[in-house]
Amino acid sequence: MENGGAGRPVVYLFGSAAGAVFGLPDAVREARARGWEAAVGLTPAARGWLEAQVPQLEELTGYPVKSAYRWPGRPDVLPPPDAVLFAPVTFNSFNSLALGLTTSWVVGYAAEALGKGIPVLVMPCVNEALAAHPQFARSVATLREAGAHILLGEEGTGDGSRPFPWDAGLRAVERVLGR
Repeated sequence: MENGGAGRPVVYLFGSAAGAVFGLPDAVREARARGWEAAVGLTPAARGWLEAQVPQLEELTGYPVKSAYRWPGRPDVLPPPDAVLFAPVTFNSFNSLALGLTTSWVVGYAAEALGKGIPVLVMPCVNEALAAHPQFARSVATLREAGAHILLGEEGTGDGSRPFPWDAGLRAVERVLGR
């Protein structure tokens, strides 16, 4: 799979408003070091948190950071992705994606990507109490049934008790890209 410039795969890095989102610039740098084109999408709350870093993210990727739907009739500003890594994903965004509630661009795009057969990797960032909520398990099952790669446990979930495992998410993207 290679949609990007100079034959490089394009990976969308999406984030929602969990503390781990502050690690996104480093994840972008690592994605670029792996030879991927990277584009960033943020939920509106995450964009607010990272507003001061948006110019840096745009410089790193060469693309605008998206957090809102484009106006009808306007062209898309991002190249088509080969994979989407949605990390960190809050409880709200995770369940919204599973339920098809696309009130933010990143959740809407991830839902569409699943429907188009684009690999979507989802790394929740929830605490134990939220992970124990019955909707969480239902959402895991629904998203897996839809074809999403859900990264949980040692390979994925960052609940704040230990550093968010960005490298595990990027390794999973590597596997999906077949590299």
